[in-house]
Amino acid sequence: FIAGKGKVLLAVDYAQFELRLAAALAHDEEMIAIFNADRDVHTEMAAQIYQVDVKDVTKDQRRVAKTVNFSVLYGAGPRNLMQTVGNISFAEAKQIIDRWFEARHKIRNYLDSILKQAEEQGFVETYFGRRRPTPDIKSSNFQVREAAKRASANMPIQGTEADLMKLAMLK
Repeated sequence: FIAGKGKVLLAVDYAQFELRLAAALAHDEEMIAIFNADRDVHTEMAAQIYQVDVKDVTKDQRRVAKTVNFSVLYGAGPRNLMQTVGNISFAEAKQIIDRWFEARHKIRNYLDSILKQAEEQGFVETYFGRRRPTPDIKSSNFQVREAAKRASANMPIQGTEADLMKLAMLK
C-alpha cells in the first residue's frame, strides 16, 4: 500500500484491548489499576497464577499467563489450555484456570451474568446495545449448547471492541 499524495497510512494497535475492555465491563478495579499504572498484565497474572512475586515470574510462566488471559475470555477450558500451552497436564491447566478466575472473580461474575442473560432473555448485547440472539443456549445437544455459551460470553466483549474500533476508524 502506498499513501496518496498528502496522505499518511497508520498502523494502530490497541494493546490488550479485549482484556482492558473485559476489566472495564466487569468493573475489575484491580485489573484496571494494573493497566492504568502501565504494568505488564501478563506478568502480574503469572505472579497470581503461580503464587510468586512479580519479580520472580519466568518467561515461560508469563507466556502461559498471556495464553490464559486471552483464552478464558473465549471460554477455553483445561483441555484447550493444555493443548495450547503444550507442556502442562490437564490437572495443571485446570488449576491455572481456577487460579485465574480466583484472581479475576469480577470477570468470572460478569461472564456468568452474560450467560444468565443469554439463557433468560434469549440474547446478549454489546455495550452499545447491538444484540445477538442466543437460541442454541438451550439446545439439548451438548456440543451445540457449549458452543453457544462460548459465543454468548464472548460477544459482548468482542462486539463492543468491534463497535469501538469502527467508531475510532470513523473519527
